[in-house]
Amino acid sequence: MESIWAQTCEIKARDPLHGNAETEVAVIGAGMAGLLIAHMLQEAGFRTLVLEADRTAGGQTRNTTAKITSQHGLFYHKLTQTMGMASAKAYAAANETAIAEFRRLIQERNIDCEFEERRAYLYGSDRETLLAEAESASSLGLPATFVDAPTLPFPVSGAVCFDGQAQFHPLKFLRALSADLTIYEKTRVSHVEENRILTDRGIVTAEKILFACHYPFVNFPGMYFARMHQERSYVLALEYASNLEGMWIGADENSYSFRNAGRYLLLGGGGHRCGENSIGGRYEALRKRAKAWFPGSREVAHWSAQDCVTVDDVPYIGRYADSRPNWYVATGFRKWGMTSSMVAALVLRDLLTGKSNPAAAVFAPERFDLKSIAGIVKEGAQAAKGVSRRLLKVPKTLAAELPAGHGGVVLFNGEKIGVYKDENGRLYPVDLTCPHLGCQLEWNPDEKSWDCPCHGSRFDRFGTLLSGPAQTDLPETVAQGQDESKP
Repeated sequence: MESIWAQTCEIKARDPLHGNAETEVAVIGAGMAGLLIAHMLQEAGFRTLVLEADRTAGGQTRNTTAKITSQHGLFYHKLTQTMGMASAKAYAAANETAIAEFRRLIQERNIDCEFEERRAYLYGSDRETLLAEAESASSLGLPATFVDAPTLPFPVSGAVCFDGQAQFHPLKFLRALSADLTIYEKTRVSHVEENRILTDRGIVTAEKILFACHYPFVNFPGMYFARMHQERSYVLALEYASNLEGMWIGADENSYSFRNAGRYLLLGGGGHRCGENSIGGRYEALRKRAKAWFPGSREVAHWSAQDCVTVDDVPYIGRYADSRPNWYVATGFRKWGMTSSMVAALVLRDLLTGKSNPAAAVFAPERFDLKSIAGIVKEGAQAAKGVSRRLLKVPKTLAAELPAGHGGVVLFNGEKIGVYKDENGRLYPVDLTCPHLGCQLEWNPDEKSWDCPCHGSRFDRFGTLLSGPAQTDLPETVAQGQDESKP
């Protein structure tokens, strides 16, 4: 399930860290955010290195739909009400500046990354809601207007159109941008203590440490696990489909996104909270839509993405916590990781160089309001539910009853475990306890993975870590071989 970006661009491998190192700035995570941050800080004169657990751009960056846009869904009308006009304007301006900075970097460095100017559209069924969104966005200085008759393969009531937006090939961009950066791949960070970063390859001592690893894995201080959750979404790349003008996303629940990439059309949708996909069928639902809307099209790739969502839908960019003045963080980008990555790079560069940035207060992780309290309570309830499910809920399925090629939470010799059964009937049991904070993992049939519904850690069907905040693989249970459970 590789994205078209991964299929069409290879980034040169870097060596792991060998022994200990010292630097001014250490960035954890070599995705879009981490590499843009490292680039900006290196340009500002900081001696900088990047630590990556796997490969450069090997995480969420390679699974994006790669839209560079300040159009962030049905958002600005709500943002003006929750954060006020001044903060909403600062948020909007920061994202427009990010688009301009991408454009500048690509033009000045002559980066061949399929950068294209495109309009971004938010379509929907409620005309009044869209009109209000267009008015709010326009009042914040954004290039937003309402349009009556968008060209889509199904009827809608209108759309909000943002001019001056863009799309690109993210891996081709990062291949060029990362050429002069110091990056250590296959170097997993396990702990961070004050100014020391402990990895499986050695210890890095840094004056400043920046967490750009999608989800902050240090729980205390910061408590980001209580202020965010993760959501998954799915994409098909279609050949011989329509050439739609612009980039499209729906305002309604369970809507779809569209954007062309060369000869392909990317069709996205099927979103859900990580760990809540027990029935599956997300790709099949997209394929049914593709057949109905674009008859004659052919699927050439499918993949999925995962997004961190904060309690107020605004990213956390700034100091990690008051008690760690030399730690910084960039996370919670929702579906807007490309633009938000650039926002993070600009805000953090200014913060570290002592330059005033009008958007810094908007994104500051220490912000706190009534909505944040409600969101924290909601996330806490979700975590409690995940732990109680592990402790109290007894599965009704036996391992012997699992079809070949499937997995699930089962009873095995009276023990509650997770089991994947391969096509030959061999069982691969794992401990269902997420090593992050102890929630019960759930089976994702679309991707044959074990997903955490509390904080979004994911593991493959054999228990190998795919993404954090967990930092270790799942331990195998003692159950192996033939299922001995009896009904």
